[in-house]
Amino acid sequence: MTDQRAPLDPVSAAIADAGLVAILRAPTAAAFSAVADVLVTAGVTALEITLTSHGALEAIAGLRRQLPSAVQVGAGTVLSDDDAKAAVDAGATFLVSPASVPIATDVPFYPGTFSPTEIFTAYRAGAPLIKLFPAGGLGPSYLRDLRGPLPDVRVMPTGGIGLGDIAKWLEAGAAAVGVGGPLIGDAASGGSLTALAARARHAVGAVAYARS
Repeated sequence: MTDQRAPLDPVSAAIADAGLVAILRAPTAAAFSAVADVLVTAGVTALEITLTSHGALEAIAGLRRQLPSAVQVGAGTVLSDDDAKAAVDAGATFLVSPASVPIATDVPFYPGTFSPTEIFTAYRAGAPLIKLFPAGGLGPSYLRDLRGPLPDVRVMPTGGIGLGDIAKWLEAGAAAVGVGGPLIGDAASGGSLTALAARARHAVGAVAYARS
């Protein structure tokens, strides 16, 4: 079947090409700089900084200065226009929400959806990537079934996805996968960065395996 989908914007295309978004969430963003260094060294090129982490905006600004320009640094848990403006002003290159909320922004916005109706509504509204959340309880078969009648949607499953699930979701048709706790672990709260590096390499390898 011919791909009828519109071309992606450069940021969304880079995320889809990477296949993986690392989600950084912790009580405080103090360790996000060190965590990001480890992730990027392992080959992760898209990071989502959740606004529920204290100091998230400062972390986004710092990471944009710190990391190579090819690394996309976005904001997660965006729930209002004020959230969106603050995140973009800090340098976020994309925005993610756990819900389908109307957001006015000039950067790519990925709304949270759960049902086929929500997914199709977001698609018709022009969302370049559509977050499926929480995806873990649904499983990759849900996305595989969904893509039968809706082959053109670009879905990014997030929430409850383990490292062993990454390849399964991508093989089911996910454009990219958002992974938080199972990837970051306790590294953002003083845990081992060496263990984080091993998990990150595993995650990047899972994307390569799914696409080989």
